[in-house]
Amino acid sequence: MITKPDKNVIRKKRHNRVRRTLSGTAERPRLNVYRSNKNIYAQLIDDNAGVTVASASTADKELAIGGGNVESAKQVGAAIAKRAIDKGYKSIVFDRGGYLYHGRIKALAEAAREEGLEF
Repeated sequence: MITKPDKNVIRKKRHNRVRRTLSGTAERPRLNVYRSNKNIYAQLIDDNAGVTVASASTADKELAIGGGNVESAKQVGAAIAKRAIDKGYKSIVFDRGGYLYHGRIKALAEAAREEGLEF
């Protein structure tokens, strides 16, 4: 019987392969993106200290946006950029989480760039 590979397992392998070389520091934290069917999440992570510096998602009560669509991703990208700049981070490392740079991931990244983050 032919078994179809699980897409999430393949994504995790791809993410682990990229994460071997990609790391966030105190000066340039890593912007990690995770997407589910209903929500999209973004975190700024300092890997040296193992600390999440800032986060934003469609599940946040403050943002009051719902859904896992491109418009929501743009709002999350703008929100994480504002929170990063408020904490003094201008330059970051973008970690797409093993996802293709397309659709919601691309919308989040471009919105963060428009708000002033450099990556």
